[in-house]
Amino acid sequence: MINNQAVLATLRMVNEENLDVRACTMGINLCRCANPDPKKMVTAVYDRIMTVAKDLVKTCEEATTLFGVNVVNKRVSISPASMLLEGHDEDTAVELCKALDRAAGELGVDLLGGFSALVHKGITPGERTLIESLPRALAETTHVCSSINVGTTRAGINVDAVNLVAETMLKVSKATESIHGFGCAKMVVFANITEDNPFMAGTLLGAGEPDVVINAGVSGPGVVKCAIEKLLAADPDATLDEIAEEVKHTTYRVTRTGELIGRHVAKRLGVPFGVLDLSLAPTPKVGDSVGEIYQAMGIQKIGCPGTIAAVMMLNDAVKKGGAFASSSVGGLSGAFIPPMEDHTLELALTDGTLCLEKLEGMTSVCSVGLDMIMLPGDTPAATLAGIILDECAIGVSARKTTGVRVIPVPGAKVGDYFDFGGLFGGGTVVAPRCPTGQEAFVRHGGHIPAPIHSLMN
Repeated sequence: MINNQAVLATLRMVNEENLDVRACTMGINLCRCANPDPKKMVTAVYDRIMTVAKDLVKTCEEATTLFGVNVVNKRVSISPASMLLEGHDEDTAVELCKALDRAAGELGVDLLGGFSALVHKGITPGERTLIESLPRALAETTHVCSSINVGTTRAGINVDAVNLVAETMLKVSKATESIHGFGCAKMVVFANITEDNPFMAGTLLGAGEPDVVINAGVSGPGVVKCAIEKLLAADPDATLDEIAEEVKHTTYRVTRTGELIGRHVAKRLGVPFGVLDLSLAPTPKVGDSVGEIYQAMGIQKIGCPGTIAAVMMLNDAVKKGGAFASSSVGGLSGAFIPPMEDHTLELALTDGTLCLEKLEGMTSVCSVGLDMIMLPGDTPAATLAGIILDECAIGVSARKTTGVRVIPVPGAKVGDYFDFGGLFGGGTVVAPRCPTGQEAFVRHGGHIPAPIHSLMN
């Protein structure tokens, strides 16, 4: 039952605590666009996106006006583009990416995801073509994001694919050298990729999804932080389980707001509503930081002993609150920890209280992985491969999604600072404590077998 207090609480979350719908993402199946003729295939893709998504931005803006909650990003995701590229060459892949970019620009959407390949068990010619096209494709486009899935709990980790992607990542960085390797910010490597995630850069429309669907992602780090601060102001002796309970109740309200808007947008567009991703996604703005939540809990220096426990507690409380509020929770749903997009985490990295290895430990109990971290430009491909393998091992073993979105900045050294602006934020270049020594291991290639608990049949 809606009462005045609930309404006022929601208004306060919007006006004072940075509550928003971070993304409304329209998934579009493009399989019908496959064609052996490159020009016909590219044209069919462009035409279908322009037809299906023509009212997406307008409808999201109308929802913002109607509900008073800002829909920050309007996005499109597509079927993995590699499926369209079987029998085509790299030039066609680049032209396809340019067509996707042109459609995104003309529609007014912020980003388009799904220039992707799923290579956890092997690499088809079309998937290899897509991966090898990424340096040109991401350098020559603005809105397109790419994701590569290299491992699953059921299949293990494709080390050959990891090595190929690591080498490609360095080429993408070199191809976008004039903008400090920014192309890598639009590229993420996954284990256990989700097929309904509305957040970039890892969104795509999976094979089991509807022909067209709306997935929404809410975000309210500021709301959760304020809720904890108010609880502790009223009761300084509140226990950790009481703090977790407060996070649950707060997440419930955030989730209900997001689902209402997501379902409204889907209904107005005449397409199914898919899932609500209730991830706490930060922005560089002060007051909209996941790191500030940990500080409100009592972690004075992020990275100190106890940090991982705080991350686990927050992530669990968010999932419990959201699951109670909606039967359509999906995507990643938890807390993101991208330092470049979270000023508190970035400061912790700069101060040295947080390091790459501690971040890696935190990813074992949170939503995604090593996200938006700058590395020195001379980082070897073998080091990148080792970082990807470590993160994927966490995901494969824990039966969760993990990803790696790191940016080797050409010419940069540890301690240099670069700012990409907007939601991408800025950050200080860091490096692993031990950056070399894995070369012989990654050179073996092949597969890391699936863990024993993958045998679930």
